[in-house]
Amino acid sequence: METVTLAISGMTCGGCVKSVTNVLSALPGVARAEVSLEEKRARVEYDPASVTREDMKRAIVDAGFEAQ
Repeated sequence: METVTLAISGMTCGGCVKSVTNVLSALPGVARAEVSLEEKRARVEYDPASVTREDMKRAIVDAGFEAQ
């Protein structure tokens, strides 16, 4: 397992945090996703053989937010 931290912009409330958490958690290979509204970031524990950082960023963008 590896851990990555992604900067996220566009989140404004707890619902946004829940949405980002849900889309990340739904990706195959993601073991855990912790999303912080205050820090505007997501920390994701994942299996790099199953999912990539780009997959995570794409899922966040598809949910209506921006990710770096």
